[in-house]
Amino acid sequence: MGVVNVTPDSFSDGGRWFTPAAAVAHGMTLLEQGADLLDVGGESTRPGARRVPVDEERARVLPVIEELVRRGAAVSVDTTRAQVARAAVGAGALVVNDVSGGLADDEMYGVVATTGVAYVAMHWRGHADVMDELDDYEDVVTDVRRELAQRVAALRVAGVRDEQVVLDPGLGFAKPGASNWPLLARLPELVADGFPVLVGASRKRFLGHLLAGPDHEPVPPAQRDHATAAISALAAVAGAWCVRVHDVRSSSDAVRVAAAWQGGSRTTSERATNDEEAR
Repeated sequence: MGVVNVTPDSFSDGGRWFTPAAAVAHGMTLLEQGADLLDVGGESTRPGARRVPVDEERARVLPVIEELVRRGAAVSVDTTRAQVARAAVGAGALVVNDVSGGLADDEMYGVVATTGVAYVAMHWRGHADVMDELDDYEDVVTDVRRELAQRVAALRVAGVRDEQVVLDPGLGFAKPGASNWPLLARLPELVADGFPVLVGASRKRFLGHLLAGPDHEPVPPAQRDHATAAISALAAVAGAWCVRVHDVRSSSDAVRVAAAWQGGSRTTSERATNDEEAR
């Protein structure tokens, strides 16, 4: 999943793709680099970001979605608002990627149920201006799984089918630092809950801190792509359905290596089994 930020204040690209023409061109480049899905968002969720009016968010994303779909792209909309989600699906979006998991808008689940669209429910505890204060877990993996299970239960009550649902552990959201690593290390536990899993580690703060130099200053977002690609490969091996990334080429290459690695391992195992049976 390639990220197309139609915002002036993204933490990762600083508004480089804010105009519709620039956003569409960027999306097409990401497709050429190996993206299967383009995630178009019109509101920054960086730490401390303030909300934008719903009409402004809609005006940012709809022209971009319409044009990308016209050019044959599979598109998701990154929004927490039911109004924007409904309009985006009407414009051709196939997926609603909701970082709030439905908690930010009571009408979101109804939109998902009536449209039948695929829906990414992310683990979330609060908006960007307060989320860092909510990093309080007994066991982050157990707590995230439990809270995502609550979202799944609410989705079912609203009439959303299980096959529409993708889960996201919400790396960086109410998890500014070390809480992210257990979620990645124990990703197979989340995969085992039976839903496709989206991993969104790309360029996030915890990678910046990991890569900090002797001065302990986090490296800037654009210098976190190699670390992101490493996570993409490991997430693929762990059974993730998709990775959401800013730099598609490096992660696409990493995932292809992971797939070949796993394929080679299976081939060797199958050959050994066949040899044993032949004997």
